[in-house]
Amino acid sequence: MTVIQWYPGHMAKARRLMEEDIKIVDMSLVVLDARIPLSSYNPDFDRILAKKPVIMVLNKQDLANAEMTKRWLSYFRKRGLGAVAINAQQTQGIKDLEKAIMQTAEPLFAELEAKGRRRRPVRAMVVGSPNTGKSTLINSLVPKAVSKTGNKPGVTRGKQWVRIGEQIELLDTPGVLWPKFEQHSVALRLAATGAISETVYDYYQVALEMLDWLRKHGAAQLMARYKLNLPDLQTCPVEEVLAAVGKSRGLLGAGGVVREEETARLLLAEFRNGKIGRFTLDELPGVKKDKAEGDAE
Repeated sequence: MTVIQWYPGHMAKARRLMEEDIKIVDMSLVVLDARIPLSSYNPDFDRILAKKPVIMVLNKQDLANAEMTKRWLSYFRKRGLGAVAINAQQTQGIKDLEKAIMQTAEPLFAELEAKGRRRRPVRAMVVGSPNTGKSTLINSLVPKAVSKTGNKPGVTRGKQWVRIGEQIELLDTPGVLWPKFEQHSVALRLAATGAISETVYDYYQVALEMLDWLRKHGAAQLMARYKLNLPDLQTCPVEEVLAAVGKSRGLLGAGGVVREEETARLLLAEFRNGKIGRFTLDELPGVKKDKAEGDAE
């Protein structure tokens, strides 16, 4: 089992700044990866964001199991939180998010008007773990790109205010992980979805663990994607399954030996971009038995 830990120094600084910035905003938008709504939620946010309204933004819904996304939205809403599913890259769900922001701000507006003051733009702080799509979300709300985006964790480093029309102001913040992952499953899922720098984990080992999960919860999609011809996908050693994936894609070296590292990178890349299928890795709290949560491609 691979031990994964990653907490660059700039994240500690970003967390301290967030604790200051929460004092000057009206609410927070917590951007989560819809495939891992629980694993991509930084538990430090419970303390930092506690005194202001929160909207959970499940980004990358196009990569997650659609039914599970509905269940996660319901889960958050039952706990008094705003919750919206979006695909920031394709601007899907963005209007719903704007509506949720304005609805969440109504008590603030009512308070201002009761004091004889005019409405002002809503100030919301955008927070989340690395690579959940915070900057892409902000860019989808404005006419032109204003936040640097990328598919590597840790792209956004500085504080950025962005005006969205006349009604909303967003404060972009760097992605922040927590100092120590208490559960290996959380670290694995963050690594598999690209939230952790690839320099701190073994691609091959992470690919093996994800492949083991996929053959249990997405066997049909896995077989279809790589046209695997194995006697028993479930009992076959996972290393042999990965080798079969490599052979199916012609990733062979001298003597017909599968190039393991290249195959591992291919598998993780195709999981991340949804080519294998749409999967939600995190179960809802209280669900005892791990169920298959994948959509066909």
